Amino acid sequence: MAVNEGGGRILPIDVEKEMRRSYLDYAMSVIVDRALPDVRDGLKPVQRRILYAMMELGLRPDQPHRKSARITGDVMGKYHPHGDAAIYDAMVRMAQDFSFRYPLVDGHGNFGSVDGDPPAHMRYTEARLSPVALEMLRDIDKETVDFGPNFDGNEEQPAVLPARFPNLLVNGAAGIAVGMATNIPPHNLGEVVDALVRLIDKPDTPAEDLFKIVKGPDFPTGALILGRDAIRQAYLTGRGHIRVRAKTEIEEMDRGRYRIVVHEIPYMVNKAQLIERIAALAREKRVEGITDLRDESDRSGMRIAIELRRDANPRVVLNQLLKHSQLEETFGAIMIALVDGEPRVLTLREMLTEYLKHQRQVVERRTRYELRKAEERAHILEGLRIALAHLDEIIRLIRRAPDEPTAKQQLMERYGLSDRQAQAILEMQLRRLTNLEREKIEQEYQELVKRIADLKAILADEGKLFGVIRTELQEVRGRFADPRRTQIVADEPELETEDLIAEQQVVVTLTRLGYVKRLPVDTYRAQRRGGRGITAVHAKEGDFVERLFVASTHSYVLFFTNRGRVYRVRAHEIPEGSRTARGTAAVNVVPLQPEEQVTATIAIREYDEGHHLVMVTRKGTVKKTVLSEFDTPRNGIICITLDEDDDLVDVLLTDGSRELVLVTAHGQAIRFPEEDVRPMGRAARGVRGIRLEPGDRVVSAGEVQAGSELLVVTANGYGKRTALDQYRRTARGGKGIRTLNLTDKTGEVIDARVVRPEEEAMLISSRGVMIRISVGEVSVQGRITQGVRLMRLAEGEQVVAAGTLIGARAQEIPELEGDEG
Repeated sequence: MAVNEGGGRILPIDVEKEMRRSYLDYAMSVIVDRALPDVRDGLKPVQRRILYAMMELGLRPDQPHRKSARITGDVMGKYHPHGDAAIYDAMVRMAQDFSFRYPLVDGHGNFGSVDGDPPAHMRYTEARLSPVALEMLRDIDKETVDFGPNFDGNEEQPAVLPARFPNLLVNGAAGIAVGMATNIPPHNLGEVVDALVRLIDKPDTPAEDLFKIVKGPDFPTGALILGRDAIRQAYLTGRGHIRVRAKTEIEEMDRGRYRIVVHEIPYMVNKAQLIERIAALAREKRVEGITDLRDESDRSGMRIAIELRRDANPRVVLNQLLKHSQLEETFGAIMIALVDGEPRVLTLREMLTEYLKHQRQVVERRTRYELRKAEERAHILEGLRIALAHLDEIIRLIRRAPDEPTAKQQLMERYGLSDRQAQAILEMQLRRLTNLEREKIEQEYQELVKRIADLKAILADEGKLFGVIRTELQEVRGRFADPRRTQIVADEPELETEDLIAEQQVVVTLTRLGYVKRLPVDTYRAQRRGGRGITAVHAKEGDFVERLFVASTHSYVLFFTNRGRVYRVRAHEIPEGSRTARGTAAVNVVPLQPEEQVTATIAIREYDEGHHLVMVTRKGTVKKTVLSEFDTPRNGIICITLDEDDDLVDVLLTDGSRELVLVTAHGQAIRFPEEDVRPMGRAARGVRGIRLEPGDRVVSAGEVQAGSELLVVTANGYGKRTALDQYRRTARGGKGIRTLNLTDKTGEVIDARVVRPEEEAMLISSRGVMIRISVGEVSVQGRITQGVRLMRLAEGEQVVAAGTLIGARAQEIPELEGDEG
């Protein structure tokens, strides 16, 4: 220790220890005196001081409002030594019906809005206690809670309020301390009181039964809670992430248009900022289809109208808004409160139990106070009864006494009265000597005797004490409980990318050099057979469209390659291109290996055990495998083992009980039952499906259906329909029968499809020209015919691929400007 020049002592202090001590003191001050609520009354110190100061000012619900500046000044001057802005902000929040489930302050004037508008200055607004706030303060004058000195020792303030209803759960709490934060959601008063009553009746009630009573948070702004698992997690552990979604509906307008209407938004979401966010999403084209956005909210309630284009899918637009805006939020529940001055993470049961402990103390202390007051009053009445029994003697005694002290002393000595009783007799008014007043004194005394017995019985029996708590809680429930505002609905999975993509039919093209793209199917209008078509792809020299298929944007697309591998992507993941664009290299969509080409595609919605994939190779091998064996996130898995000189040419999705038809380039076809091919593993080789002549090869396979026909398309643009009844059923492995009379005019068969008349076909040439025709316009002919012209081709041009559109209707396809021949 050293001494400085002024004579003061200088103590050496370790800086690290001093910083640690000072910081911990500061942290505990913030935790206990500012940020965290007390588990007993659910209030932070500033909120408690505001309510107490308003009570002292007489600002009851039946009294006029008082200027907020007066209230703020009183709180700041007497109890809360902080800035007036902090005090006023806390009072404003307690007055907002969109912040507090049951507001504790009745505000008059502009106290802000759900749009984030700031409240008016405190000199303009007025306030008083709300009716429910009186329940927080009820019995505070009956020694129910401890009081302590204020910051300067000149005033007394309550350490906690009696809180005759469970405010912590009912109104919730939010606060950021040092190293911790609390975020307790508000709840429905009726449900919480019912849970407390259940615990009073059956203290060992399982937590699961409490969850059935307290169904979940009940936000002042309503909205929807998705699922109960997160609620259960929060109630069991004190922490949970609760998904809250705006309450919306889709309204139909005129001319086939729709609008999305928002009626309720998640808790603590700023409505004005939400609308600005939706407008920004529409401007940035992140959400397409919005044509108008209006806030139509009024006194009757909230209403945000989002009008859509005629071609917009309202469900998809809503999903996109849920994904990218605050129409869906996650409420992170962290149920931390002060228990005996220390912060603790509390479960639902613990919060209810701690509140009941507090109420037990409040009711017990109130009962002791009322018992003391009743006994004191009964003691006085006993003295008055003695005086009335000896009235004439007492009057003479008082008249003869020289002064009051002497009279009091003589009364005490002669009649055995206490000092207080004697004083009460001396102060008794003459009007109380009437018979009526005598009866009143006797009646009051008898009632007090009964009241004292009841109060003693309550203190002697814990069951009766909790019965009082139970009755008073139910009285509060009857006065203030209201229906739930927040609806709890079944949980929905997190929005996947598919939920944000409008489901539509798309055409996917794949060129010989491996360029892929997708386009809406309506891009290609229907034409009559024999038309020239429109340009679908401007392929570079030496390239042409080789594969074409139709799928939904929500489907999985399985790409099967010539080397017996399968890759999968979602259809919407295939890049969309313009009608004449070449597309994106397929290796950027699926990781093809060198020398690997896509030879077949299948679009599916899900994998299941009831379907099979039937694979057909160029050399006539057939293999069947259960579809579910391909449900794996790995890409490029083996689907069939091939010989070195063989390739996979076609794949069918079947139910395992159909008949198959295989068609070759030389115009041979074979029909056999699918049961002839037993299911095999993914890596199996398969069995013989058709015996080929030298130089021939399988070009396609189909699934025979009742009333269906076989559409055969040749390289030179010819084709025909033939009823499948003309193809007799045989065993697999045979040579098949003739299905087309091949000539130099027709060229080889390039594709064959099992079709129905109501379907449409799409043909694409080696120069990228595509035509869309109705299958019903193609002539029905016998097996050994050449067919009719389906597509006019230029010199050196050939048809390279064909596809069918199931259920498409040509009259719905709009006319399209483009390169028409």
